[in-house]
Amino acid sequence: MPIILGVDDLRPLPQATRLARTSGEGVLLLEEHRDLEIDELWLDHDLGWDDSIMPVVALPEEAAFAGRPFRIGMVFVHSANPGGAETVVRVLRRWNYRVRRAVA
Repeated sequence: MPIILGVDDLRPLPQATRLARTSGEGVLLLEEHRDLEIDELWLDHDLGWDDSIMPVVALPEEAAFAGRPFRIGMVFVHSANPGGAETVVRVLRRWNYRVRRAVA
């Protein structure tokens, strides 16, 4: 069964096998799947109030910097915040993750 993780405060993301609603939950979700092949990772930039996806994005970024990147087939960034979404795309592509902008 594919592993499809999502981090979004509002969208249901029915394709996700696991879903986090805050950056803190998202960090824990990625840490739980650290040594597994993640088929898809769906990320929303704005997670309500003053929360954003950036603490979650920092995990694969730091892992790649350390020479042990997460194994993620594709990262989909879906956000109503174009600037925030582009930041996520730019950061993850810099570390050779496959990333696409998407509509969720």
